Amino acid sequence: MDIFKIKENQTTVGREIVAGVVTFMAMAYIIFVNPKILAAAMGDELLPALAVATCVGAGILSILMGLVGNYPLAMASGMGLNAFLAYGVIIGMKVPWPTAMGIIFLEGAVITVLVLTHVREQVMDAIPLDLKRGIGVGIGLLIALIGLQNAKLVVGDPATLMSFGKLGPENLIAILGLAVTAILMIKKIRGSFLIGIFICTAVAAAAGLIHLPSAFWAGVKPEYFKTFFALDIAGALRFSLLATLFAFLITDFFDTMGTVVAVGEQAGFMDRNGKMPRLKNVLFVDSLGALCGGLFGCSSVTTYVESAAGVGEGGRTGMTAVVTGVLFLLAVFFTPLVAVVPAYATAPTLILVGFLLISGVRAIQWDDASTALPVFLTIIMIPFTFSIAKGIGWGFISYVLLKWLAGKRKEVHPLLAVVALLFAIDFYLS
Repeated sequence: MDIFKIKENQTTVGREIVAGVVTFMAMAYIIFVNPKILAAAMGDELLPALAVATCVGAGILSILMGLVGNYPLAMASGMGLNAFLAYGVIIGMKVPWPTAMGIIFLEGAVITVLVLTHVREQVMDAIPLDLKRGIGVGIGLLIALIGLQNAKLVVGDPATLMSFGKLGPENLIAILGLAVTAILMIKKIRGSFLIGIFICTAVAAAAGLIHLPSAFWAGVKPEYFKTFFALDIAGALRFSLLATLFAFLITDFFDTMGTVVAVGEQAGFMDRNGKMPRLKNVLFVDSLGALCGGLFGCSSVTTYVESAAGVGEGGRTGMTAVVTGVLFLLAVFFTPLVAVVPAYATAPTLILVGFLLISGVRAIQWDDASTALPVFLTIIMIPFTFSIAKGIGWGFISYVLLKWLAGKRKEVHPLLAVVALLFAIDFYLS
């Protein structure tokens, strides 16, 4: 286990395994959600193949992240990116799905070049520490909101946009799970998130809300690999698709950046200057995620913010990510069993992870409005736009503008100004 430096990171093998399982549980919804989103555009006949591609992509990239980066950062097909690909590109623009996957592959190739030339790492280093902390807080609110929605404690409302959900068996179970998990956290009991998930699932089964499948094993057939290596790179290089390629590029680039910052801050990986050791390794593996997503036909595979669930459970090394990756690969054969765990059973974990992430707000310096206001905009726009990248864009643009207008141009790194301009262009094009 020396490859993960277990003792050096003050953790244990058992703790890392539990953290990996918790991370998988928090992410497992993607096995069913991603194929359904993509199949709506690519064809229902590809649903089994898309499920396999989703599991394989998440499994391989999570294991690679654990081995190369040695951080508890798991990867899977990115939500938001998959919906944009399916509804915006394949259906909306009538782009054939192999061409759309070619766009994802090319976007990954560009990001890989940016990593190898140190540009991506330099951009991360150019972000002021308080903005990085604001990104983490905003992501914490986003995760909590997702948890509340999964628990059906918060629902859509045509008049007020959001409203408190009507109490029923599902959200009552989620509330029970939240209370139990919170008590276990307070008592510092290891495995509290996992215990909470199991309790919610068991109560749901006892209430007749879920049923055990007739078979736990799902066979894999050759046709389940139809989406693998079916991308059309030549078609993706059309001039008319350059704006689409740019949109994917900037979203994928900064979604990951926000996730790494948030999870890194929570786990204590950041140094006093807000920099993270071995960052290039993390960004390199993440860039390969888009390449593999295009190759496998499962949309861009990116670092998942739900990794914070495993970190909250004590995960501190790449072993957590490897365990998560292995479980994703096994899920190819056990999808009926994975499907048993309902979204509201993992909702308490997401809500409490949001609580852990927002603790970074206390370290933000609020006495300089030219910095504090962009931080505030970042914090609120990430959950309100339901997009990490869009929230970061608001923060960057407002930071550059306010610093310039306040006569503090020297505080703005040139790279940050360039990125703010690119975000402004992206906002205009979208």
